[in-house]
Amino acid sequence: MAKRLETRVAIVGAGPAGLLLGQLLYRAGIDNLVLERRPMARVLARIRAGVLEEGTVRLLEEAGVADRLHREGLVHRGIEIAFEGERHRVDFEALTGRRVVVYGQTEVTKDLFAARQAAGLPILDEAADVLPVDLESERPKVLFRREGESCELACEVVAGCDGFHGVCRSRIPAERLRTFERIYPFGWLGILARARPVSEELIYAFSERGFALFSMRSPTVSRLYVQCDPNDPVEAWPDERVYDELAARIGPEVAARLERAPSIEKSVTQMRSFVAEPMRWGRLVLAGDAAHIVPPTGAKGLNLAAADVGLLAPALVALLKENDPRPLERYSETALARVWKAERFSWWMTSLLHKFPEGDPFRDRLQRAELDHLFGSTAQQTALAEQYVGLPLARA
Repeated sequence: MAKRLETRVAIVGAGPAGLLLGQLLYRAGIDNLVLERRPMARVLARIRAGVLEEGTVRLLEEAGVADRLHREGLVHRGIEIAFEGERHRVDFEALTGRRVVVYGQTEVTKDLFAARQAAGLPILDEAADVLPVDLESERPKVLFRREGESCELACEVVAGCDGFHGVCRSRIPAERLRTFERIYPFGWLGILARARPVSEELIYAFSERGFALFSMRSPTVSRLYVQCDPNDPVEAWPDERVYDELAARIGPEVAARLERAPSIEKSVTQMRSFVAEPMRWGRLVLAGDAAHIVPPTGAKGLNLAAADVGLLAPALVALLKENDPRPLERYSETALARVWKAERFSWWMTSLLHKFPEGDPFRDRLQRAELDHLFGSTAQQTALAEQYVGLPLARA
């Protein structure tokens, strides 16, 4: 016989979206339980991007987990774009009056996990065979196995925060689910190294050899990327090859400051855009990568997940404390309006700064014309800046 558990909101996935939703609900007095298929040690060790919009920072403040972020986060007031040996700065603060903060997604997840532990709130990790059921009723359930025992979690809402490969999205009937996807013909080879960053701000580089990004996690840790074939094995990119490509793509001035420290993490990421519609079915709601993926060029992945949660948490409060279903009914439509704007921006940044392998001369000339226009147009730089620092958070 299955072990029976009960909560108000069952959250599937203990990444930043799931943990942030759980923390906001807890602070609003709504009981919730988080399920995670992997060991939490693995979740907390994953290296991910870390450029936070002001709206994301405000949500972390609202969740009560921003103290370390404010101590250690690096405030950035712009970015640079390198092209044909010159670097062009886009000044976010001058153009929009706003900034971003560099603070790794891994650290955000650690802070949220620590807050959940401090509050004595459970996370059931290593939960296998997770299956949300009865989603069109007012009492859905999540079935799963843990430590060899069958379990049944009764709830009022299931929040699918279980990522692109999670189970929750597949529970929306196929005839109602629409998906939109674009796979790009390149990937990013990323390394993490204990080396001083080459610049105080991110540098995006476009060259005939391909894209490169010079980023950081702290004043002593660099996060570096080069465009590569998405099918490349990590072993094809020893550290020296990575550093040689970075130097060739950025130009001699910055290359001279590049510290060639041994990598402490290395991975290849396939570039993809993906959106699932709708983001709500009955008492199932999706947030974060379960509903959408963006290429990392525009630094939108974590911020979109946070924006979903910032919209979803008050909608669940309205439903579960005030018996008002209207904000939750509007959740999908409102969230997707922001998602598609972020998808467009991420697609544009990706198309602008990467070398496409098919060698289309017409595309190449358009790409260069677009870059020339960007560097000479305050209006175009403002459009880039206002989207990079983040559109205002919506409310359902």
